[in-house]
Amino acid sequence: MSGVLPGLDQRMNAEAAAVLRRTSGRRGLARLTPFLGPAFVASVAYMDPGNFATNIQGGAQFGYLLLWVIFAASLMAMLIQNLSANLGIATGKNLPEMIRERWPRLAWPYWVQAELVAMATDLAEFLGASLAFQLLFGIPLLWGAVLTAVITFSLLTLQKRGFRPLEIAITGFVFVIALAYLVQIVLSRPGVEALGGFVPRFSGTDSLYLAVGIIGATVMPHVIYLHSALTQNRIPAHTPAEKREVARMSRTDIFIAMGLAALINMSMLAAAAAAFHATGKTDVADLTVAYRTLTPLLGGAAAIAFALALLSSGLSSSTVGTMAGQVVMQGFVQFSIPVWLRRTITMLPAFAVILLGLNPTDTLILSQVILSFGIPFALVPLLIFTARRDVMGELTSSRPVQIAGWLIAALIIGLNGYLLTQTLG
Repeated sequence: MSGVLPGLDQRMNAEAAAVLRRTSGRRGLARLTPFLGPAFVASVAYMDPGNFATNIQGGAQFGYLLLWVIFAASLMAMLIQNLSANLGIATGKNLPEMIRERWPRLAWPYWVQAELVAMATDLAEFLGASLAFQLLFGIPLLWGAVLTAVITFSLLTLQKRGFRPLEIAITGFVFVIALAYLVQIVLSRPGVEALGGFVPRFSGTDSLYLAVGIIGATVMPHVIYLHSALTQNRIPAHTPAEKREVARMSRTDIFIAMGLAALINMSMLAAAAAAFHATGKTDVADLTVAYRTLTPLLGGAAAIAFALALLSSGLSSSTVGTMAGQVVMQGFVQFSIPVWLRRTITMLPAFAVILLGLNPTDTLILSQVILSFGIPFALVPLLIFTARRDVMGELTSSRPVQIAGWLIAALIIGLNGYLLTQTLG
């Protein structure tokens, strides 16, 4: 986790070495548990407030039609996050550090665009948490933003105790989101027709456009950077055999965490389909409208579960966004600032949106457009580096993985280009 919080590298490496010694003779779950965590932190980006808006709109407007899109997008995310994790394990460096080392002339331009992307990401997540406070407690958005700032900063201070406490806290938020959507699924009771949503098909250009939005928002550039930092030197591996073992455990971590994120996203869409589409409310797209509509349809418990999930999503993803900002700054330009200062800077756009009275949901959509610009900058170098044996050694990606990675990159970049053209047009 080097680079996430300056000055803690030595302590974290000692902690990681101790973990490896304690688990060397264990088997099964006892062997796996210490390796779990990085993927759960990264997975938060795949169920942030932006995903809430897209999934709810998809379910309300088209029912279960686009479940297969979420499933396919989740498989793409698993492959890409695995490549990022492997880069950190194989090289002991994160992706920003590799770009600075291999392409030094691009370091500063890369840092500028990565910071803009990180701020756009944080804007969406910060607004999501603020909106959840308003829905749950009737707190004005401005004071909800203040609460969000205080809580996320408190979460970030957990890094002073090593990598484990923050991973556990973030994982806790993930399970709150999962539990909330389990409640939503039970109360909305999707029918067996939901299985038809896994058959690839569209229903007109509007469904295609929404599918582009779902896939285009799948790969989050900031967690591509971050995941490689979460695995670099987390569990020290020096020999090829050790690196292969750590990478194998990392794949399991990714499969569990990203699989859970996929289930949560599919549950969002399915619950919206059952609650809104099935009752003729196909125009629900705004998060506030969705919350208020759930109470008369499914009862107060469903609405509270929705708001709790949104709050957990906003708080955890905002924390992860700040961590990613630290990684890109230190990795690209070898410069760091205190976490409290970064937290203050990145929350200013959210406060500006609130004070100007802009619509939070519309701002969420705009932030996703800005986010789209950063995807090629993170994804293309990742694919280049992980295909090079002189960089990756034993963990060089295989030819089928390389082909799949470039096909995914071409698809995502192309779809994001289409989405940007349509949105800006």
